[in-house]
Amino acid sequence: MRRREFIALVGGSAAAWPLVARAQQAAMPVIGFLNSTSLEGMAGRLGEFRQGLKENGFVEGENIAIEYRWAENQIDRLPALATELVQRRVAVIVAPGGAALPLSVKAATTAIPCVFLVNEDPVKLGLVASLARPDGNLTGVNLVNAELVAKRLELLRQLVPAAKRIVVLINPRNAAIADTTVKEIIAAARPLGLQIQPAEAATSSEIDAAFANFQRDHPDALFISADPYFNARRIQIVQHAAHGSIPATFSNREIAEVGGLMSYGASIPDAYHLLGVYTGRILKGAKPSDLPVAQASKFELVINHQTAKMLGLTVPPSLLSIADEVIE
Repeated sequence: MRRREFIALVGGSAAAWPLVARAQQAAMPVIGFLNSTSLEGMAGRLGEFRQGLKENGFVEGENIAIEYRWAENQIDRLPALATELVQRRVAVIVAPGGAALPLSVKAATTAIPCVFLVNEDPVKLGLVASLARPDGNLTGVNLVNAELVAKRLELLRQLVPAAKRIVVLINPRNAAIADTTVKEIIAAARPLGLQIQPAEAATSSEIDAAFANFQRDHPDALFISADPYFNARRIQIVQHAAHGSIPATFSNREIAEVGGLMSYGASIPDAYHLLGVYTGRILKGAKPSDLPVAQASKFELVINHQTAKMLGLTVPPSLLSIADEVIE
């Protein structure tokens, strides 16, 4: 080969390299990640999600990309954010954080697969036809938190046996979780002779205002609904509860770990890991309709003994014996 031909060949190949790289980049599957809160406090959960993906051979930045959309607790933004991801033509949408997310995705597309994480029966929510055969473009994980409301209330009563008036804090912007929580706790409280008082908070300032009211009204205990926003504001809520000396129960261990008195609920890390596994299987070609909705099966009771002592509470041996973890 003559020198001039060799230079022309090399030059032509070099010019083509960026085109090849762009083509490879364009072929990389994109996951749309839709959430009702914010990135803050999500590192551990995202780590579990990425681990589930990795077990199926997918690593963010290597052979998949993830586009994140955070609603910052503005639930009314979810339809527009879901539509953005649909227009982006992502391969699959992951929607953890309550019914409003997958419902927004379902309204935006019937073609793009969606993997959800919800707090109650997705059949009742209208997300799937059945748990065993979802029969559509959605599947995911049910944390069964709605079914745990009565159990959480009973555990709180065991820890604070003198409690008669209990405030349940709900987020009115997340109507599905709020309505179900109030309905279930009122039904559970009736045979126990407990008085339930709903209170609402949807922003940081409203949480401050709610606890200012609690300081004046002095409820016997506080029941925090299993709302993603309250988990995102867990440090603020725990600090207020400590300052007001109010015993409180929560739905996940992340809050007990930062000083919350007691938590009982499904394992959130396990749920996010399964979201990653399901997403990876869909990227490999599985259809959502063939992936049964997973029901949470691991539940954790965590008691913060330090907080109990600070509140002057004696944790009964019956609770200590069944707790999955006691934080000293």
